[in-house]
Amino acid sequence: MRLVMENPTKSLLIALLLWGTCGLALAGSNTGSLSVTATVAQTCSVSATSTLAFGAYDPVVANASSALAGTGSVSIKCTKGSSGITIDLDAGAHVSGTQRRLQGATVTTDFLNYGITQPATTSPWTSCAGSTVWGSTVGGSVYTPTGVTWSAAAAQAFTVCGSVPAAQNISAQSYSDTVTVTVNF
Repeated sequence: MRLVMENPTKSLLIALLLWGTCGLALAGSNTGSLSVTATVAQTCSVSATSTLAFGAYDPVVANASSALAGTGSVSIKCTKGSSGITIDLDAGAHVSGTQRRLQGATVTTDFLNYGITQPATTSPWTSCAGSTVWGSTVGGSVYTPTGVTWSAAAAQAFTVCGSVPAAQNISAQSYSDTVTVTVNF
């Protein structure tokens, strides 16, 4: 008791040390495991498109006997390692039967017929020498690219090959259409 009275600071430190040590002596520990999981779904998206641009169509001279060709592109991203991917193009907003048509901007009853074909090769998907109509709703088929290394980080670009048939009797104006791209996975 005399020790406590003579040096209260020293006594307090001793009491705190003893109390803290007692708590550690009574504490225990145990370990367990926590499961962590994730699922990555196969998914794809149309990441970009570039306009299928035909340029100037001249039904009197330049395109009186020759079709006008044009190209655009569709870029697709899919989960790494994806398979069974197909790309479809619909008939467009102004289709008549199975014929895709561009509608006149001024004379909206005028239509300029056109077609879209799949790239001639499956890789690198750029040649327009093919003749397979691209689109399951216009008498053609979906495009099934092969040899693709799919990646969510890098899009794959596919050439869209188009052609406006020769000698169409249409008004001088601009024409347009919208085609929906669908990627199936």
